[in-house]
Amino acid sequence: MNKVNNLISSFYIRECRKVRFRAEGPRCHLQEISAFVVRMRKEKKFSPKLFKISFCLLLFFCTFFTYAQTSSSIKGKVTDTEGKPIAFANVGLLSTGKGNPTNQDGTYLIENIKPGAYTLQVAFVGYKTQQRKIELKPGETLELNFVLEERATELQSVEVTGRQETRYDNDVSFAATKIASNIQDIPQAISYVTKEVMADRQAFRVNDVVKNISGVNQFSYYNDFSIRGFRAGGNGSLINGLRAVRLFGPQTLTSYLERVEVIKGPASAVFGNANPGGTMNRVTKKPLDTERKALSFTTGSFNTFRSTFDFTGPLNESKTLLYRLNLAYENSGDFRVLQGFKSTVIAPSVSFLPTPKTRLNFDMVLQSFDAKLDRGQPIFGATAGSSLSSTPISFAIGQTNDYHRNDANFATLSLSHQFSDNISFNASYMRYFWEEDLVEHRTSNRYAIDGNGKPIPHLMGMIVINRQRKYISDNLSSYFSIKANTGELEHRIVAGYDYIQQHQPQGSSSQGIAGGYLLKNGGISNPNFGRGKLNVDQFKKDAKGNFVPNVPHFNMKNPRYIVARLGEYVFTDRVWPSSKYFTYGVYVQDQIKIGKLQALLGLRHESYNDLVNYERPNEQKITQSKLLPRVGLVYTFIPAINLYGTYTESFQPQRAAQMNPRSGGPFDPLSAYMVEGGAKGVFFNKRLAVNLATYYIENNNILVNALDPNNPDLLRQRGQEQSRGIELDVNGSITPNFSLTANYAYNNAIISQSDKKSEIGRNKENAPLHSGGFFANYRFNSGALDGLNFNLGANFVTERNTFDKRLQLPSYTIVDMGASYKVNKVKLAFTLNNVFDKTHWVGGYSFVRLFPGTPRNYLLSVSYTF
Repeated sequence: MNKVNNLISSFYIRECRKVRFRAEGPRCHLQEISAFVVRMRKEKKFSPKLFKISFCLLLFFCTFFTYAQTSSSIKGKVTDTEGKPIAFANVGLLSTGKGNPTNQDGTYLIENIKPGAYTLQVAFVGYKTQQRKIELKPGETLELNFVLEERATELQSVEVTGRQETRYDNDVSFAATKIASNIQDIPQAISYVTKEVMADRQAFRVNDVVKNISGVNQFSYYNDFSIRGFRAGGNGSLINGLRAVRLFGPQTLTSYLERVEVIKGPASAVFGNANPGGTMNRVTKKPLDTERKALSFTTGSFNTFRSTFDFTGPLNESKTLLYRLNLAYENSGDFRVLQGFKSTVIAPSVSFLPTPKTRLNFDMVLQSFDAKLDRGQPIFGATAGSSLSSTPISFAIGQTNDYHRNDANFATLSLSHQFSDNISFNASYMRYFWEEDLVEHRTSNRYAIDGNGKPIPHLMGMIVINRQRKYISDNLSSYFSIKANTGELEHRIVAGYDYIQQHQPQGSSSQGIAGGYLLKNGGISNPNFGRGKLNVDQFKKDAKGNFVPNVPHFNMKNPRYIVARLGEYVFTDRVWPSSKYFTYGVYVQDQIKIGKLQALLGLRHESYNDLVNYERPNEQKITQSKLLPRVGLVYTFIPAINLYGTYTESFQPQRAAQMNPRSGGPFDPLSAYMVEGGAKGVFFNKRLAVNLATYYIENNNILVNALDPNNPDLLRQRGQEQSRGIELDVNGSITPNFSLTANYAYNNAIISQSDKKSEIGRNKENAPLHSGGFFANYRFNSGALDGLNFNLGANFVTERNTFDKRLQLPSYTIVDMGASYKVNKVKLAFTLNNVFDKTHWVGGYSFVRLFPGTPRNYLLSVSYTF
């Protein structure tokens, strides 16, 4: 029997080698093997058991040979017109998800393709995209070579059609100079995260991706960030380069975003009133002229359920009418008690290209958020040395029937028309509508008070807010772009006019607030704030001799979450008067080039007008204006590296509500300037972008709360703040299979002048000295592991100050990892965030307002591309 087994084994090996190395007639070899097995069985040289094994092996070979016969492949080489190989070019079969980048020698190989008709596309930045229709036969290896022609660097002035590339790097910014400019040629740091990074990280909210941008850190749970040490408020948020109403509470979703970019430092010469640290611009997805359809479903920790749909392509054969539709839905819990997320996004987009000289795009995004407002958590005790870990990070204050509903809807219309080769006109208009409906139980930012006026560390003073607000915003940006030459100088001149207005209609915004302590005469007061000269005998007291609160205290040692009876509280009404602000700017900008030297010169005059009691007899108007310069130089050191330097200023007017005497006003507007220098390079055949920047920013006339116990609305002008540092951003691919985004920031942001001497020299709030991280993805595109991806990411943040000088948030390092597998059109992905379950805090105000980070959690998704 051993001889028979050896005979069978040697025969199988011999025949397999024949089949593997002789492409002709594999079926005849199967017939030979089959006949041999049957003959051996008849001659009784096979035992029944050995026959079964042989029969199973025969079935395996049949399956293998059938697949080998039916599976096809494509190979070839991509070169330029001079015959030089093009590495990292994207080669793929449209609408299948199958494809591979070219290797260093320009060759490519796509395996395991089902026979049929396909369109093979080759694309690479700086070259004209090529497509070929092919027909693959069973078992065929088709060889196709491509020669790509360079294309002129002429780009659409307004982003009305989508970005074809699917990479971690991005080479163009539209917002930084109002027109399409290569980031390498812009004398200012611009950091970004593309949708490909968001997809690989399974990042569903903008707060999940800021860790990939140098110098940007979370300040709280809201759309609230610190950029280069300066808190970015309502003036720090743009959509497609247009001003958005500040969305309070819910975090912006990423499903409809092409990328998130941050223009570092003051950008007032471009946008008017702007944050000195930087401006975040969210770029929406635009239609493509090729068919792409994808849908995904995700589940994970905290009962997470998400789904997204992204459909795009032409609507007619001439491809003059394009569409894109993004849909997203989320219903998930949170690691925090009571918290959760319900979000819906509907985002259609249409581009109309009637002529080569005229382009028109219409975007609409409808967003609905239904959750509870999470203002962070207090901890037990509030004294120096108190442990942040004294309270579980899952702990939250609120009640079961709290809610926070937001609608944030906007529509954008963009037009680009080319009058001639040298003159074009561009205009964009956006209407933004935001509505809020809120009921919340929150802390009074103070602990409860006993009968002697002393704090009770385990009881939180509470207030209840019932609020409705509505804002409507209009943005218009219009400008002419002119190309001209004066001798050896090349000019790209932009001259334009911007208009922005934000309106709070009469009767649309009001709130009721309940808090404080009950008085014996039936009134309400808070001994911390003071109402005249009250003594403890005027307050109603309970059996223990403690003050009786209007809203029951929250017991942090024994929390109770109930359906609160709002009718039992005494509310004080507050109605915001109708208001409006409008600002307009007139500007001119010239990008000049001569040889290796480029200059960016800009000048803007901004006029800001704020109206309170709008359209009322007592209407009040406050006007502030500023002339804003911008000067930058770029020098091409070598073709791959540009050196740059810039000087620019920022302007932030004070709102009228902050100018009234009760708040301590009037106040001078905020003004800042920045000096920045650095280098920008592209490496690995323009697939990896590296930006290095060093900067100094000085900001004056900062408003902060005076913390006056008798007037919680009182503000004071702190004086001056300074920020200086170094930043590094790396984005792109090192090899065709290895993609990387990495960043590091050293930022020393301090209070340099203040009327409080103890503040001078202190680091600013939520501004770490060091921060950074990376995210890397490796993709296998051949062999047994074809379609498998592994990724690894980490980010770190050092200690940060809060508004309470006794409290410093500790440093942390978070590690994330994931894997995905793609076969044909289906992709499975698994992500494990915070692998080592590190307890950390992403931001905080004080001992009673802390924002813990998410513990270890996972996401599992399945997506289908067709």
